[in-house]
Amino acid sequence: MSATPLQRLIAPLVSPPVFDFWAGMINPVWAWERTLARVVGHQRESSDAVTLVLRPNGHFAGFMPGQHVNVSAEVNGRRVTRSYSFTGLPGEDGCISITVRQIKGGVLSTHLCTDVKVGDVLEIGAAFGEMVLHAANPLVRDRKFLFLAAGSGITPLISMTRALAAAGMPADLTLVYWARTREELCFVDELNELAARTPCFRVHFILTRDPGLQPGASSGRISGELLQALVPDLGERHVSACGPSGFVHAAIDLAGTTARSFQAEAFTAPAFATDATGTVRVHLAASGRTLDVPVGESLLVALEAQGINPAHGCRIGICNTCACGKSAGTTQDMNTGEYSAESTAALRICISRASTDITLDL
Repeated sequence: MSATPLQRLIAPLVSPPVFDFWAGMINPVWAWERTLARVVGHQRESSDAVTLVLRPNGHFAGFMPGQHVNVSAEVNGRRVTRSYSFTGLPGEDGCISITVRQIKGGVLSTHLCTDVKVGDVLEIGAAFGEMVLHAANPLVRDRKFLFLAAGSGITPLISMTRALAAAGMPADLTLVYWARTREELCFVDELNELAARTPCFRVHFILTRDPGLQPGASSGRISGELLQALVPDLGERHVSACGPSGFVHAAIDLAGTTARSFQAEAFTAPAFATDATGTVRVHLAASGRTLDVPVGESLLVALEAQGINPAHGCRIGICNTCACGKSAGTTQDMNTGEYSAESTAALRICISRASTDITLDL
């Protein structure tokens, strides 16, 4: 966002942090350039998830259904950042919503689910993510879609579902939604009501750990047999999948080459297997520190274990918040397994491990 006339006028006289401090005394969401958002709604969605409705200040540039946003808050004196999916639609009232599942041991998710209240202010980043749906695009009309969601993977897909519903459901859509128990399912009433009034929308709830299934729910993990039973026309559909990495990889194996098109995002980093042992030396050029870190861990995890907290967000290689320069050494991408010995200005340390001594611009 370019500077306003007022910012250009007072820039020589006051620094952004000083401006933010005094402006915040008047209105907590006023800021020079930071995107701050006031919590204006708080709703329980399931036994372990809440939806927060946020009203951001004028620095927020908007989003597309399916995208994510980094959310930051001070928790016990420490700034914590994590990424969450938008679950609502871009609205005329300027509000946005995110749905947060409380993770055991999750500092920010626990804070957002249990401590944050209406009136509190959070800092958010710019929207990011490539798994989006342009519901108003004429190419969407009369297409067949399949959304595969597991656990928190429902969050970007509910936004995309709502976008299609708001556009009059111009496409045929089947949503298959896995959760461990019925208490952990989100948006059930809304989805059932949409299916009841919209012939071209179908929803299937699949429970993996609940012996007492709710009416209309099935059981079992994702499999070729289950998809064949629920979606016999899979080869005609454009598939979007989101969930833990194991679920996403299973979906890729089962539908990646069969479907008309396939896009997916995992909200957990894949398990990375390596027989490499020992440590390597990481030199942090900006701070002058040199550390020994395990070769089998991501650089982000390894640095955090030694009390260093680099900027980060999603922790799965999507948002690029953790990207920093690497001027020497070899690293391995923990998603693809590829090695790189070249210098780079944007090494994603959340999904990279050091395989030799390296130098980072931190």
